[in-house]
Amino acid sequence: QVQLVESGGGLVQAGDSLRLACAVSGRIFSSYAMGWFRQAPGKEREFVAAISWSDSRLYYEDSVRDRFTISRDNAKNTVYLQMNSLKPEDTAVYYCAADPRGWGLLGSSSEYDYWGQGTQVTVSS
Repeated sequence: QVQLVESGGGLVQAGDSLRLACAVSGRIFSSYAMGWFRQAPGKEREFVAAISWSDSRLYYEDSVRDRFTISRDNAKNTVYLQMNSLKPEDTAVYYCAADPRGWGLLGSSSEYDYWGQGTQVTVSS
């Protein structure tokens, strides 16, 4: 079993930055992909970014590609999402997720077996 715990959310103003962290416990294999998703009120959960655990291949949703950076620290078993130039439309609950097979790198949420509880990010204008 894999457990994921997100942290780092909060209330910021437009243009500010936040760094989310996802602490991973349990056994992670090199095949895993780690992803960040978000869900705004009244909207479906959407893909934000993903990284392969083994070779750090990166994938981003188009609207965040130039502003957000996903990374991982294998020694700390932690995945990060650095969010810069935040916009009000980035307001959402952000979820960390783990995909044991690595098939979810392109953003299919159905490939992710493990999910964190989410952390709220609110960006005021």
